[in-house]
Amino acid sequence: MPEMEEAPLLQAVSAFKSENPLFGKYEIGRLLGCGAFAKVYHARDLKNGQSVAIKVINKKRLSSASLMSNIKREISVMRKLRHPNIVRLHEVLATKAKIHFVMEFVKGGELFGKISKGRFSENLSRKYFQQLISAVDYCHLHGVYHRDLKPENLLLDENGDLKISDFGLSAVTEQAKEDGFLHTLCGTPAYVAPEILSKKGYDGAKVDIWSCGVILYVLNAGYLPFNDPNLMNMYKKIYKGEYRCPKWMSSELRRFLSRLLDINPITRITIEEIKQDPWFKKGFKDKKFYDEDFVEFNDDKMGVKDDGCEDSFSFNAFDLISFSSGLDLSGLFDESCSSSTEGSVRLAVEESPEKILERVSEVTKEVENTRLKKKKDWGVELQGHRDTGIFVMGLDVFRLTDNLVVVNVKKRAGDAGFFHELWEKKIRPAILGQQLQDSSSSSC
Repeated sequence: MPEMEEAPLLQAVSAFKSENPLFGKYEIGRLLGCGAFAKVYHARDLKNGQSVAIKVINKKRLSSASLMSNIKREISVMRKLRHPNIVRLHEVLATKAKIHFVMEFVKGGELFGKISKGRFSENLSRKYFQQLISAVDYCHLHGVYHRDLKPENLLLDENGDLKISDFGLSAVTEQAKEDGFLHTLCGTPAYVAPEILSKKGYDGAKVDIWSCGVILYVLNAGYLPFNDPNLMNMYKKIYKGEYRCPKWMSSELRRFLSRLLDINPITRITIEEIKQDPWFKKGFKDKKFYDEDFVEFNDDKMGVKDDGCEDSFSFNAFDLISFSSGLDLSGLFDESCSSSTEGSVRLAVEESPEKILERVSEVTKEVENTRLKKKKDWGVELQGHRDTGIFVMGLDVFRLTDNLVVVNVKKRAGDAGFFHELWEKKIRPAILGQQLQDSSSSSC
């Protein structure tokens, strides 16, 4: 057997670059993935030959103090979490130009990739869910709330055990406001809890439990409980808790899911209640371990100081937290995050559709060579002529909840620069009214 394993091992070692090891400690191998802010490489620790994943962040791409602050907070969160079902951060090395996250290498890939090949049996779904809850419980006991749990952020190691990754959207207890709730609105649409859509503040633990419920459904069903080609329709289903269980789900699992996907966060099941549930308890062996069982993180190697900023920023995962951009909610709800650079923008507002269209009608009267055309339902289209040619912009208002609507604006033809200026200087301020002045200063 040793002779059979030797060749693959030599091939793996030869895949690394031997010249100029990083900090004299790590040989960099193949590129695993890249995104807007970082690249992630497979690497080898020269001291012990261990495989690691190194996320390399170019400081020049962190254009604001808040982005750097979010990197520091992610480091702060990951360095305190030592659990067998959480991707481990070994150390952080920094130069003047780059930051290097040296992390545990999880070579099994995303759980999402496994699900895409077919749904899991109830027993296998239970195994992964038990490991997920064990890790989430640990996070909550340490005052950390993930806020973006989904199969894409769950990895599998060589033994088929689950590990949570990507804490870029996480929050800590200290970020709660005076009312005891978190208020930064973020997450991934299909997994977001209904109370986040209400904009009234939320309990980070209850939000994570909801996401765990969606994950459990996906594991056994093979598809999402709340899904619709129209994003607004999907939000409505989430807010009302409208989903159906497939016929192969056991009655015990259906009952358990109904408690996880309870739209009322007050009556939603807690972690302690989950652990006592008959469906969950089957074959469950709660691992006993202590933080000191793991190697302590070296603060001296971090090379980054904390400036105390508490804003959140969306970093979605590839296999190992690659910062690839995904569909998060920050740009939908945070006025400071909305952007029209791509010719499309969404904005959530606590206002009636009638009032919004009235304000848009008034402000667009001031725009030369344009006319506003009403559409069916709550929608209008602004048509006109510019020096650069025809300009067309559509605006639709969707009622999400009883007191919350989403405004969707899209450039359909014409100059992008004019669209951006029109949105930022006239239409968005008109839609928000006094909200623009009264809104919190948090940024995505």
